[in-house]
Amino acid sequence: MRDHERMDARFLGIGELADTPAVAVVVDVMRAFTVAAWAFARGAEKIVLAESLDEALSLKARHPDWVALKDGPPAPGFDTVNSPALLRSVDLGGRTVVQKTTAGTVGALAVKEASLVLCAGFVVAEATARLLRTRGSESVTFVVTGEDGRADEDLACAQYIARRTTEAGTDAAEFLRRAGASRAAAELARGVRRGSHPDDVALCLELDRFPFAMVATPEGPLMVLRPSAVPSPL
Repeated sequence: MRDHERMDARFLGIGELADTPAVAVVVDVMRAFTVAAWAFARGAEKIVLAESLDEALSLKARHPDWVALKDGPPAPGFDTVNSPALLRSVDLGGRTVVQKTTAGTVGALAVKEASLVLCAGFVVAEATARLLRTRGSESVTFVVTGEDGRADEDLACAQYIARRTTEAGTDAAEFLRRAGASRAAAELARGVRRGSHPDDVALCLELDRFPFAMVATPEGPLMVLRPSAVPSPL
């Protein structure tokens, strides 16, 4: 896809998904898919997106070496919480992570029948846009997971990726400003959300920290997220 080539982009909340999109980009900036990217950066091989807390615990029970994480405060059976700052010092080399969150994993599972499912945040924005350009995707549904589709950090990131896909010179500053002024950012900064760290907001707003996109595909009965290397532009 060349600069200024048209792409039909829809921005929908999870509850607004009336049909199965061909290509879906599921956005959860604060914090599910920032955490997922950090997990891959820390060496995780794959991330299993769990339908429920019970499923996450069941998978952990069957695979004790897997690393289970969730939103909110620490809980029995889970190894860690959905915080990029708390995950950044964990060695996940070769491990499988099981992730269950309030919005991000729900959004990815809602579009699991799509032919291509990408999970994204600002930390993998450019790689995600490059993958969409490489695939020449003409119609893309961006799933804005937070706050029933109204989370401005997720919408800003989705709009930035969409714009960046067709206009590679698009500047991120205004989109990052909106995300930083969002309700989620304020709640994380004030420590309202349990299972968080003071550095979480800054880590979620790091642009293009990682060079890979993240692709979710069904593997047997599970929806599995893996990093995908994207060729750099010439």
